[in-house]
Amino acid sequence: MDPMDVETARATFELENQVVAVPSNDGVFQWNAAEQRAIQSAKPWSKDPNYFKQAKVSALALLKMVMHARSGGSLEIMGLMTGKVDGNTMIVLDSFALPVEGTETRVNAAAEANEYMVEYITASNNIGRLENVIGWYHSHPGYGCWLSGIDCHTQMNNQSFQEPFLAVVIDPVRTISAGKVNFGAFRTYPKGYKPPDGGESDYQSIPIDKIEDFGVHAKEYYPLEVTYFKSTSDSRMLDQLWNRYWLTTLASSPLLTNASYMTDQMADIAKKLSDSSVIKPSKWTLHSQMDSDGKLQKIGRDSAKASSEAVHGRMAQVIKECLFNFTGIPAAPAAAVAANGEGTA
Repeated sequence: MDPMDVETARATFELENQVVAVPSNDGVFQWNAAEQRAIQSAKPWSKDPNYFKQAKVSALALLKMVMHARSGGSLEIMGLMTGKVDGNTMIVLDSFALPVEGTETRVNAAAEANEYMVEYITASNNIGRLENVIGWYHSHPGYGCWLSGIDCHTQMNNQSFQEPFLAVVIDPVRTISAGKVNFGAFRTYPKGYKPPDGGESDYQSIPIDKIEDFGVHAKEYYPLEVTYFKSTSDSRMLDQLWNRYWLTTLASSPLLTNASYMTDQMADIAKKLSDSSVIKPSKWTLHSQMDSDGKLQKIGRDSAKASSEAVHGRMAQVIKECLFNFTGIPAAPAAAVAANGEGTA
């Protein structure tokens, strides 16, 4: 494999996810125990439910979480993140996987996971890594980044006993399809708190069988703005992780890996269209005045997203075919060439 190709792919990944380089001596990497104890004592988040506004995630932690999520396939995975607090920003410096039992809809952390967590943190402290556990992450394979009812309950418990604590959700399936990490960071509100109406949030495609769970709990948490950073001191570890990630990416095809996901997307769009009241069954006539709740627009967005991901997968497959099988760029069909020629004559 050409090292230049690997570097180009890594540069593209960092560009698409807007990873910012910071010096190794930057304050983000410095651990000040007295400062962190003062923050813990002041507990500013207890006075303002929206105190934390941003989440800064190191590229090292991001790549480890993405690789863990992809290894789970259609099953949910779970892990923890270590880091610190800087003002109203939660900084994630590292992450580690937990040995949990996962299904397609939830993860169950047993006693084994708790024992592993204690051992990992103790070992980290012994080698001078003094960062606290600052949150947990898990995957939503194929159905987006948001908190379900179970997730909200788990995060509320964590915030009650382990503050400050962050919840992160990664969708490995949509990451493969879109080519950009599908990542969300969240905090829950205290029980009984009613957040002010902040207007319409960014739209995301939710499968029809998850819409109810999404809608019921949508006001129980809020998203944080997420940014990514890296440093030169992480370069060796990032190189090793990236080589593994890149090999896995090259060896897989989005069209094949996500075949069932794409099929489910088509079925989901058809079901939403069938259940929507914006179509008059007798004449299949669209009535814009009946789309006051925007159902048809949302279905259109879902359709455009599915089409874009399918095209992205096909392009990736063609490029790999040209690069590794030396087939060259596919020639246009003769009929199409003739048609174009006639049209320009």
